[in-house]
Amino acid sequence: MLAADFAHLQQDVEMLNASQCDWIHLDVMDGVFVPNISFGFPVMEAMARVAKKPLDVHLMIVQPEKFIPQVKALGAYMMSVHQEACPHLHRAIQQIHNAGMQAGVVLNPATPLCMIEEVLADADMFLLMSVNPGFGGQKFIASTVDKIKRLRQMLDAVGSKALIEVDGGVDSTNADMLYRAGADVLVAGSAVFRAPDPQHEILVLKGLS
Repeated sequence: MLAADFAHLQQDVEMLNASQCDWIHLDVMDGVFVPNISFGFPVMEAMARVAKKPLDVHLMIVQPEKFIPQVKALGAYMMSVHQEACPHLHRAIQQIHNAGMQAGVVLNPATPLCMIEEVLADADMFLLMSVNPGFGGQKFIASTVDKIKRLRQMLDAVGSKALIEVDGGVDSTNADMLYRAGADVLVAGSAVFRAPDPQHEILVLKGLS
């Protein structure tokens, strides 16, 4: 939703409701952990009232565990927190689970996969940032493809069924490559909302058109 028209958020959420997208991804930025501010809970509450698809909430903020109750109150399906922002990552994952949500762990592009080895069996999803977080519309970082493959091998080695999500610069030129590398979930903002026909673009990204 970061790439949506904020003057017409209800219209854009309703478009996604009618589309073949699976989840609605909300990027929350605080201007501290990342160099930008996006939107807060009043705006997300307004979107949640209209949304009919599961909410995938990605917190790019310091101390994300403080906001678990508010994210749960949105009716969110998935809450993802950055490894870099959580010194007590096991606890954050447990708190998200205890609140009744799926727990995702996010890595910035320069953060090595070894930083999540100890929670491979605990999280429900691992989100690999394929741009440096903070702004929409950035160019995809090509080395992410190899990182996806290595993460898939790590998850398979421990028998984890966790999903792999990719966020940043995803479009029709790289979607198939990301799927083949092992990604399960693709986040597309600019590619969808700047397309002449957003619903058709979603079909293209999913390989349905």
